[in-house]
Amino acid sequence: MYHINFSNPIKVHFIGIGGISMSGLAELLHTIGFNVVGSDAKKSKITENLESLGITVFYGQRASNITTDLDLVVYTTAVKESNPEYQAVIQAGIPIMDRAELLGQVMLNYTDAIAISGTHGKTTTTSMLSLILLEANLDPTISVGGILDNINGNIRIGRSEHFITEACEYTNSFLKFNPTKSIILNVESEHLDFFKDLDDIRHSFRLFAERLPKNGLLVINGDIENVSYFTKDLPCSFMTYSINTSSDPVPGTAAHYTAANIQYDSLGHGHYDLMENGKRLTHIELNVIGIHNVSNSLPAIALARSLNISLDVIKKALYSFTGTERRFQYKGEIGGVTIIDDYAHHPTEVVATLTAAKNYPHKTTWCVFQPHTYTRTKAFLKEFASALSLADKIVLADIYAARENNPGDISSKDLQDELIKIGKDAYYLQSFDEIENFLLQNCNNGDLLITMGAGDVVTIGEALLGI
Repeated sequence: MYHINFSNPIKVHFIGIGGISMSGLAELLHTIGFNVVGSDAKKSKITENLESLGITVFYGQRASNITTDLDLVVYTTAVKESNPEYQAVIQAGIPIMDRAELLGQVMLNYTDAIAISGTHGKTTTTSMLSLILLEANLDPTISVGGILDNINGNIRIGRSEHFITEACEYTNSFLKFNPTKSIILNVESEHLDFFKDLDDIRHSFRLFAERLPKNGLLVINGDIENVSYFTKDLPCSFMTYSINTSSDPVPGTAAHYTAANIQYDSLGHGHYDLMENGKRLTHIELNVIGIHNVSNSLPAIALARSLNISLDVIKKALYSFTGTERRFQYKGEIGGVTIIDDYAHHPTEVVATLTAAKNYPHKTTWCVFQPHTYTRTKAFLKEFASALSLADKIVLADIYAARENNPGDISSKDLQDELIKIGKDAYYLQSFDEIENFLLQNCNNGDLLITMGAGDVVTIGEALLGI
């Protein structure tokens, strides 16, 4: 494997530089003096920002973009071996590594490298922890998988020993990371186009935990089934957290951090008593909605406490956090209809969002759902129907294919059929124009409209609002 000498800047080309994580890494290398170039399929706000920094971006991926003066090429797992740039790199014998390998090498430059993993909640927890370290003036470097307004993007280049990043399990990319501290939020069936089953996923998270050094720390959700599988015989120390104050996740011990007396304000924002080893420490107030965000805040607090950050700083930072882009994001209001956008694309995430929405002011909840990938839709068809049933009315868009080809044996019509079976008002419309016209005709003053999914469903709400 090629190893980067970060004190000796080189020329690096990113295939797919417009990706949320790739763009952050490109900006980081550019900031420390590397000559960074890259390519992407089309122009975006992200690529325009990179260009404003002085990074050259080629639009369209062609072999001619690979020049002989390149020292290293970085690619995403979405890039196929048939990609013309990838082929040109191999033929030219230029060193190449994937995004996860680069991120793993970057982490070695920090004595406090924090990786946040889990099936759900990574971006939110990463953002919460980031704001705590910023409020504590620890000057962290931050790589987040979403747009965080507090850092004006998805990357922040700090000058301290602290590094914070998300750690995604897909294709086992997080097994190339080198953290000194890690968080595991949850472990559920997901990415079944790569993993065989839940046991396979649990095995990968166990291997991720084992990457921690002897002086490292694992913060893990004590509500995960058989959590001791992940913590037993680890070389490092670990802490557990739970939103169930009566939980006893590890035999003989209760969770180290719990949330007691959880309540919600008129907008659904959670607040609770923070318990440490069964004793009340303080009262935490959040500016984001739902029980899932109460849960997300606990490991951020636990890890911050391990860094000796004061409770006053933790409380102030958490209260200042109003969410990241596409996580129950308020988009606007039209005709008295409030429009929210959310990234939820797994049944557990759908349940979390729609449950939280019940505490948000509304008359009728409309959910416009765009399933993400054929594999996930087919694997969780009944679970999606059950989750979406928490909305009053459901409008379904076509499946967003992402990296997959249409197998021809699953569609949004199948999901509509499942919803109708359980007595829900569900509508399947094939085009965004049809969906927009339907919503204009049927949504009423006081209704709550949530566009939901990891694809481009957000544009429906934006079109209605004219933004």
